[in-house]
This record gives sequence, structure tokens and C-alpha cells, in this order.
Amino acid sequence: MHYLEPKFLIELFGTIGVISIVFAESGLFFGFFLPGDSLLFTAGLFASQGYFGITALVLGCMVAAIAGDSVGYIFGHRVGKAIFTKEDSRFFNKKHIERAQIFYEKYGVKTIVIARFIPIVRTFAPIVAGVGQMKYRTFVSYNIIGGISWVALMLGAGYVLGRSVPGIQSYLHYIVLIIIMVSFVPVALEFIKSRRGTKNQ
Repeated sequence: MHYLEPKFLIELFGTIGVISIVFAESGLFFGFFLPGDSLLFTAGLFASQGYFGITALVLGCMVAAIAGDSVGYIFGHRVGKAIFTKEDSRFFNKKHIERAQIFYEKYGVKTIVIARFIPIVRTFAPIVAGVGQMKYRTFVSYNIIGGISWVALMLGAGYVLGRSVPGIQSYLHYIVLIIIMVSFVPVALEFIKSRRGTKNQ
């Protein structure tokens, strides 16, 4: 959808918009459809061309990512296991929670860091951590590591490539497509494994 393309969102909403979208995708369960990885990469590329101040963008997105995950954790902590019985709707699907649960069971507290780089799981992992009563001090530590790493890597990659590769904007759509495809590989692999496990039971 055109209105969810990173370039369109950045041109329309600017720095505040990018920061707001990072917060929403990180902490609000209906934000799972937002283009976090590709948005940050594109924003970094735009910053390399002088559209944004890179320092404000980096700091703002890091704070938004960490704060967003904290909101997700608090939501999961308060709602508890009742969220697994919530009816599916346009903005909520139990399968997303179940996928995050699979990652949480496999990787434990490290999920909070790993999930940063996996669409959909990124949104629901902190909620699952809250439901699972992970100690908040532990959650915050991994949340900070994950938030800083994700933003630095995605924004940094866009910024460095924008500085070092002339005319890279012409290939932006292809790059965004590759980022989306690569970021969904872990989700696809876990889904295939879970399907095989179900069939073998």
C-alpha cells in the first residue's frame, strides 16, 4: 500500500513521524503492520542527504523504541493470559501472539533483543514478556540493548550507504524489498518448524 511505503511516510511526517511510528510498532499491538526496519533504513538514507539531523533522529528513535517496548510489557503484564483468549479482529490476530510465544519459549529473555530484528514478533514479544511475568529489571536491560542495537544498525546502514553510494536513492524500492524479505526469513522458518512439529505429534 502506497501510504505505508517508508519514503511516503518520511516525506509526509518527517522526523517526528518516524519517531512516532517506531514507538507504535514497538509497543502498540495494532502497530505490527508498520514498516519498522525499512522505515529506519530509509530515514537513515534521507539523513545522509541532509533531510534530517542524524543525531536527533538516532536519539529520538532509540528512546521511542525502548519506551514502546516498555508500554507493550506493561500492557501484557496487566492484561495477562486473557490476551490469548481475545477474539481476532482487524487489528489483532492470536497467531501473532503465538509466534512471539514460540520465540520466547525458545530464546528466553534474549527474545527481547532478537525480536527487534523480526517484524510482527518485534511488536508482540514485549507483550508476551509481560504476560510471562518476566522481571521488569531484566526486561529493561534487554530492552535497552535491543532498542539501541536495532536503531543504530538500521539507521546506520541507511546513513552509511547514502554517504558512500552515489545515486542509491534510485534503487531504494529494491533495497526496501530485500530488507523486508530478509527480515521475514526467521518468521517463516519458525512457522515451518512449528507446522512440522504439529504434524509429528
